[in-house]
Amino acid sequence: MKKSRYSESQIFQILKEAEAGIPVAELCRKHGMSDASFYKWRAKYGGMDTSMMKRMKELEVENARLKRMYAEEKLKAEIVTEALEKKW
Repeated sequence: MKKSRYSESQIFQILKEAEAGIPVAELCRKHGMSDASFYKWRAKYGGMDTSMMKRMKELEVENARLKRMYAEEKLKAEIVTEALEKKW
């Protein structure tokens, strides 16, 4: 997955500037980003504070780890099933 050029704190700061009344076009020009990035961030992080953003990132990392664990266990189960289906 591609890493963002902006940290979570920078994204949070940009969103706070927008809430303060700075126009989106001006913010995007100032920070060198696209309008689409801003609106995507606002949809994802809107209304959150920094602690909530940090917790969300922790949950995403944990979710990715659990998905890998599930995939490994599913593969093991398939191997066992194939081995048991063979005629001895």
